[in-house]
Amino acid sequence: MRLDARRNRDLLLATARDLFARHGLDVPLDQIAKEAGVGNATLYRHFPTRQALVGEVFANAANLLAEAADEALATEDAWSAIERYFEWILELVAADRGINDLVTRAIPTVPGLLGISRRNAATVGSLVVRAQEQGTMRADVVTMDLLFSFGALCRALPAATELRPDLWRRHLALLLDGFRTRATHPLPVPPVGEERLDRMFAELWAADAPADAPPSA
Repeated sequence: MRLDARRNRDLLLATARDLFARHGLDVPLDQIAKEAGVGNATLYRHFPTRQALVGEVFANAANLLAEAADEALATEDAWSAIERYFEWILELVAADRGINDLVTRAIPTVPGLLGISRRNAATVGSLVVRAQEQGTMRADVVTMDLLFSFGALCRALPAATELRPDLWRRHLALLLDGFRTRATHPLPVPPVGEERLDRMFAELWAADAPADAPPSA
């Protein structure tokens, strides 16, 4: 890649990363190109679709998740691991609107996102089993119960953060208390399955997705 082309690509990625973090993934691509100081055609030459740009901007997310997962799985006390793991995720999504959109919309066409989602589910599943074996988590919950509940909390974070940046900590504590053994009460209906949860969050993206199209030749 020529030096000028590399420079333009790096500018687009840095600008997109900043705008996504502040405003979410629906930022107009025209605005990204304008603030990067390049033309629309240059943006589409490097990133033909919004999903391609999003995938590149957040390419390191899988590595960050893997590090957090390894740390959680290496913690002997499963309940402490669950608390810290979800604190890490909520700290991340509270500070970055783009990552919030990424993890709560289940955008099926973003490169690498399916792997991130599956790794997260596997980590939570392992922690749930260990916490139940240790007697600190109620025995009638499954991985999807946690993912469903925390997905909804993540989605509410942008509004909550505007009220108070650390408000999510209160609601994280309330949610976690509902999963503790001592809080056990009979659950009225069965949990959702993984495919249904993915479909629900994917529908959020489909409903809100901006219509981007590269400029005609």
